[in-house]
Amino acid sequence: MRRVTLVLLISVLLGGCGSRVDAPRVASPPADREADTVRLNEWFAARWEEQLAFSPIQRTVLGQKEDYDKFDDFSERAEDEQLAWRRRTTAEMKKAFDYDRLTPEARISYDIWVYELERAERAIPFRRRHYVFTQMQGPQAFLPQFLIAFHRVDEESDMDAYIARIAGASRGLDQLLERARLAAAEHVRPPRFAYEGVLEQARGVIRGAPFAGEGDAPLWADALAKIEGLQKAGKIDAARAEQLRGSARQALLEHFKPSYDAMIAWFEKDMANADVVATGVGQLPQGRDFYNERLAVATTIDLTADQVHQIGLDEVARIQGEMEAIKEQVGFKGTLQEFFTFMREDPKFFFPDTDEGRERYLQEARDHLRFINTRLPEFFGILPKADLEVKRVEPFREQPGAAQHYFPGTPDGSRAGIYYAHLSDMKSMPRQELEVIAYHEGNPGHHMQISIAQELEGVPRFRTQSSFTAYIEGWALYSELLAREMGAYKDPYSDFGRLSTEIWRAIRL
Repeated sequence: MRRVTLVLLISVLLGGCGSRVDAPRVASPPADREADTVRLNEWFAARWEEQLAFSPIQRTVLGQKEDYDKFDDFSERAEDEQLAWRRRTTAEMKKAFDYDRLTPEARISYDIWVYELERAERAIPFRRRHYVFTQMQGPQAFLPQFLIAFHRVDEESDMDAYIARIAGASRGLDQLLERARLAAAEHVRPPRFAYEGVLEQARGVIRGAPFAGEGDAPLWADALAKIEGLQKAGKIDAARAEQLRGSARQALLEHFKPSYDAMIAWFEKDMANADVVATGVGQLPQGRDFYNERLAVATTIDLTADQVHQIGLDEVARIQGEMEAIKEQVGFKGTLQEFFTFMREDPKFFFPDTDEGRERYLQEARDHLRFINTRLPEFFGILPKADLEVKRVEPFREQPGAAQHYFPGTPDGSRAGIYYAHLSDMKSMPRQELEVIAYHEGNPGHHMQISIAQELEGVPRFRTQSSFTAYIEGWALYSELLAREMGAYKDPYSDFGRLSTEIWRAIRL
């Protein structure tokens, strides 16, 4: 998605979709191409509404309130239905539209629609090779976080829908737990540390009122705040507010908690079967084929695992050379490994592990983003409408050392994008990496690219929401370097932090 222009996206997608080798044909008149393109875009608009019907969650993320009381169907059966829909619509498109009678831009849309089916077809044989629950954005944390952050309550009916979703979350969790069981039956489990993280987060979701424990549970606190907001706005009276509180409490106790109890019980029992030492997917049945499928999905081009590994080796060597230069610049006497140790151990590279230290981290991130925002108009002609907020991850899903992440705002800019930081362990959040992460997650990285993509006009809606890892993360990684060209990283240690995050990714390869 990310982008200032469509050029990089187009080049990646054309590489992924495969080149068309057709016999030369007489070009259609421009008027015919425009007419067929208009007709195709109208067809895409209708199909996009059908696609959204599969995901009430995505509707809400986009700021829509249709199906506001529902969650997605997470079952394998529903996945099969979506694949059948993709097959049917792709066949319909190929029959109804002549590729050679379309404009170049419309051909890109056509190719992406075909590619999305090809990607889904390749993934189906491996659907039980994925980890359903992990400590990183697993459903045990995402579902409550979604209700808290994305389900906006402006009217009484919105609160009714919110309560219905609390109750309905049990169905979704039960479906996801069944899929985790199916995967485990085929010896596919996340490593033990992931089990521990899932359990920690799940227990945190149901800790506090109206459950057991001190304080208010996250969803209960959120429900109370949203009901109070309606009452203060004059949308409901005190009696109705009390009714809503009672309904929310009942949904949490009678529907939500039993599903979490069942999930926790299964993970506690199955954890003994999980590997203590994490291993790659090559150890799984069909592991090599699964790895290659994931590689194709992530890159959209035909790179072998050996080629990717060589890219990683080359990048590590390049980045180490740049790190050596900064080590010399700051006058450090010693090896690069000794410089790493110095930066890991010297207290000046860390904020205090206190609430004050955490707030300083957030404020410095905001300050760096404020600076880079002043530079954006000099480098880009299109800027995002949506604002960007920097927040600490909610306590129930926060974990020491977990990766920072970004959630997009709405296409109309009515809800801001959010850069979330895990701050429970400040020793895992070195100061020299603060700046680069802010640019990666915020501007000119994820926030800017995703926001502009969502806000595009004249492009089929499905394209503004299509996701391609090589482009999304590639743009954010490029943005880290671009920020230096925009005047960032005035401190050489911060520039070293930029290289630290870059080499971290290269080592993955």
